[in-house]
Amino acid sequence: MEAYENIKLDRERSRFEAMVDMRCPQCRQGKMFKYSNWRIDKFDDMHSNCPVCNLHFEVEPGFWYGAMFVSYGFSILILLLLGLTVYWGFGDPSIWGYILPIPVVSLLAVPFNFRMSRSVFLHLFGFVKYKPK
Repeated sequence: MEAYENIKLDRERSRFEAMVDMRCPQCRQGKMFKYSNWRIDKFDDMHSNCPVCNLHFEVEPGFWYGAMFVSYGFSILILLLLGLTVYWGFGDPSIWGYILPIPVVSLLAVPFNFRMSRSVFLHLFGFVKYKPK
C-alpha cells in the first residue's frame, strides 16, 4: 500500500477544461461560483476571490461589462441553433412554431449563459497567467 501513497491522482486541468468547469484561471482548481449550476435562485453568486489561490476575479473595475459581449455571442448561437433545429426538425412550422420555443429556451439558458460568459471572458481576456502551485 505504501507504493501508492505518492501517486498523483488529480491531473492538471487544461485551460479549456478549467474554462468549461468554471475554475480559476490562475490555479485551475478553485471554483468561480459559490453554488452548483443547479441552484437557479443563486446562479449569479460568485466568489470575489479564488478560494484556493486568492486571485481577485474582477481584475479591474467594470471588468464584467465585457462579459456581456460574450453572453451576446452565446445567445445568438443558442437562438441560431434552436431556429435551425425547429426548421429542420419540425419541417418549417408556422411562425408560432418559432415564437413559442425560442423565448422559453432563451430564458432557461440565462444561468448557463451568465456563468459561461464570465468564465470565458476571464480566461481569455483577464490576462491572468497560469501558476500551478
